[in-house]
Amino acid sequence: MRTFWNFNGSIKHIDSWHPNCWVQVTCPVDEDVEYLEKELGMPDYFLSDVADTDERARYDLDEGWLMIILRIPHLKSFSSRSPYTTIPLGIVIKEDKIITICNQETRMMLDFINHQMRRNEGFTDASDLVFRIFLSASVWYLKYLKQVNGIIEKAKRDLDRHIDNKDLVNLSRLQDSLTYFATSIKGNETLLSKLKFRLPVDELDAELIEDVNIEMNQARETTSIYINILNSTMDTYANIINNNMNSVMRLLTSLNMIIMFPTLITSMFGMNLINGMENWSGGFPIAIITCILSTILSLMWFKRKNWL
Repeated sequence: MRTFWNFNGSIKHIDSWHPNCWVQVTCPVDEDVEYLEKELGMPDYFLSDVADTDERARYDLDEGWLMIILRIPHLKSFSSRSPYTTIPLGIVIKEDKIITICNQETRMMLDFINHQMRRNEGFTDASDLVFRIFLSASVWYLKYLKQVNGIIEKAKRDLDRHIDNKDLVNLSRLQDSLTYFATSIKGNETLLSKLKFRLPVDELDAELIEDVNIEMNQARETTSIYINILNSTMDTYANIINNNMNSVMRLLTSLNMIIMFPTLITSMFGMNLINGMENWSGGFPIAIITCILSTILSLMWFKRKNWL
């Protein structure tokens, strides 16, 4: 799906392309690919690079075309292996052509357009558009990090009441998401530092870049903090599980040893041997009393040692 936006003065939807408009391509189909390659003349390998979900943040130049790949945050599904991840967003620029390409519908881009409409302000040039997308990506990293923090706190409250494998698995999934965030944010910071010298930057762009740097630094530091919190939480509850397992094993071992004494006594008296009590009417009661006394004494001993 492709959408055309006029961003001079304010951002408005238009029906077809004209010079210096923004072409937004989302989940491109064959018709969109053909339009970009034949009508706008964009190199075909740009699309394949953007379609690669593992493509790193970088920029490339080819015959006057500048391709920028930015890693943006994306929420897949809370039930997926890693609910929060990052995907590539391509920004392609050549003279009067400005194109963004993303192979998935994202909340970030929808919010980006709505925010610009509410501000009733467009973009001064392609550089302004690029750096504002960088700023939006940084803000959305922080938004998703707040959600991750809420999930961690809820899981910790649930684990305090009852240690459940489901909560531990959910926390382990968040570890993957935070790893994706940390790697992508670092790549975006490196990319931004290079683009400052590649794109034409005026005074307003310089202030915008400063804002982007601040948001990215905050997102990177917040991600690092949450990774440490999550690792510490997982280690803590792993130790609790081990302690609980040790307590259970100690209890079972103690009970097994307590039962061993009456079992030993009954086994001795039950053997086919002459012990002088086989023909005595008091032999059986004495054996039972001995079993009871040995059980009581062993219980008292284990209680004294705090093994029960």
